[in-house]
Amino acid sequence: MKILAVCLGAPETLPGKKAKTGINKHAVNATVMIDEEGLLGDAICNREHHGGRDQAVYVEGSLTLDWWARELGRPLEPGAFGENLIIEGLDNCTVAVGDKFIAGNLVLEVTSARIPCTTFAAKMGDPKFVKRYMRAGRPGIYCRVLQAGTVSAGAAVTYVPYAGSRVTMPDLMAMLDRSPSREDRARYLTTPIHHRLRAFLESEPGG
Repeated sequence: MKILAVCLGAPETLPGKKAKTGINKHAVNATVMIDEEGLLGDAICNREHHGGRDQAVYVEGSLTLDWWARELGRPLEPGAFGENLIIEGLDNCTVAVGDKFIAGNLVLEVTSARIPCTTFAAKMGDPKFVKRYMRAGRPGIYCRVLQAGTVSAGAAVTYVPYAGSRVTMPDLMAMLDRSPSREDRARYLTTPIHHRLRAFLESEPGG
């Protein structure tokens, strides 16, 4: 595996939206520093819902983006989904909470799945894209930074699956449609899941 693209965004206002967003990301031909708060130089405008240590870096797998390109009937440029990193040969559906991506001295740990919002739909130019994305069940991947480091396109990536229970990105997306069972809640809580998801699972009846 290797990093196919490193993408950064600047604050912009999308058509029909008032607030600025950093979702319009573009590949950069440079080495970029990544620390616990994310990529240096990447705009995060709405910190209530984006950014933070448990979703410092947004990753897309090349196999998932290839699927979307076929589904949408057009090529997708790096950064098309607002991702920071594209990893070659990765299928988002197989990734689970606690999995690690190691590139040089950088260590990322998967925490949660990307949940689509109206800003994403505006970027895609389709007001129904949130529902379409949910139906597809191939969400992007949020990571925390366990060890800061620098990255650039072409860097080799080592993928280390989590040794405990496998809670996949589709599993997390499915939580939006139905509450997990008592057994699943307990299993999910054994993983290094995003702190907001942990709080939600612990507050559920029987949690």
